[in-house]
Amino acid sequence: MSSFSVTWDYRCPFARNAHEHLVAALADGADWDVTFLPFSLSQVHVPEGGTPVWDDPAKAPDLLALGAGVVVRDQYPDRFLDAHVALFSARHDQGLDLRIPGVVAGVLDGVGLPGDKIVAEVGTTAPALEIRRAHEQAVSELDVFGVPTFVVGDRAAFVRIMNRPQGDAALARRTIQGVLDLFDGQPDLNEFKHTSLSH
Repeated sequence: MSSFSVTWDYRCPFARNAHEHLVAALADGADWDVTFLPFSLSQVHVPEGGTPVWDDPAKAPDLLALGAGVVVRDQYPDRFLDAHVALFSARHDQGLDLRIPGVVAGVLDGVGLPGDKIVAEVGTTAPALEIRRAHEQAVSELDVFGVPTFVVGDRAAFVRIMNRPQGDAALARRTIQGVLDLFDGQPDLNEFKHTSLSH
């Protein structure tokens, strides 16, 4: 069994792509032990010396969806994958504003979760502390700078996947396994970027 972690923030379309592949492959029985790590893109853009987002009440809406994901991951793990995909879809397919509590609650209600209860839980200190812990650990120990970043052991790689699985579980498995294979097969490969995309 392969064990690895992947960062996420619902704001990023490339995180959506990677996580849809992950979820499709896991739902198809992929033998991976995946840890989903929250990572705040808002914090990445705080200037040096600025107030961290988790300490700035004005930035609380920026952490709402991410916090909801953390609550579902930790308190409703059997529903996390459904909620995870639904929150990405709400942001990138439906164009919904995930900084609005009622919107996030509605998305969670739509996958059979108690949306209002989860959103209320985000307002407590625990979810923000977990986001901060995961984010700061990723930055300090692995120099993580964005999402999605795959972490295998003590190695991390930012990965930009351009396509979505669109229900193709075999494609999802190949895509994620291809990323994992690079960790062992090409450990010195730092950047491989196509200059254009074929269609």
